[in-house]
Amino acid sequence: MGFIRSRLGLAFWSGLAAALWLVASPVAAQTEGSSGDRHQGYYYPAPQSAETYVARVATSPQADRRTRIAFVTGITAQNAQAAYAPSYHIFAKGTEGEKFIIVSVDRTKYQTLYQLRALLAAMTALARNTPVFQEQAVPESLTFLDLCKMMGVKLLTISNGDSVAHQFTIE
Repeated sequence: MGFIRSRLGLAFWSGLAAALWLVASPVAAQTEGSSGDRHQGYYYPAPQSAETYVARVATSPQADRRTRIAFVTGITAQNAQAAYAPSYHIFAKGTEGEKFIIVSVDRTKYQTLYQLRALLAAMTALARNTPVFQEQAVPESLTFLDLCKMMGVKLLTISNGDSVAHQFTIE
């Protein structure tokens, strides 16, 4: 009986997820920005600025969707274990997880592009302590965006989740 109940529960949730996907699909298409970014208007406002970052490292041959998802999952788990609520969330999107999105959830922080860049600088400081950075010839000159490049991230959008968004195309 428990097996049947769990199967029915699974069928219910699967059906609900499929129904929500069908209902949400047209909405996602309608909210796409002019750049064709379906996450714009959902996770962040239309970016007011964008730039291309030319990384000082190459993409790792081992970098794949699984690597990028594991990285985001690790950051999320680390933030969840902190004694305080996280001030931002990070997501890997795109069919290959090649688009990172960082969104502030703290209304008192990251209200300007400069503050968002400061968040990236703080993430750079953490990244420099990782083994992958320490293996590089000059780890102190690398940034969080270089780490993104190593993992095969092609686009990073950072936003305060309200009025400011900036995109980095990573080459």
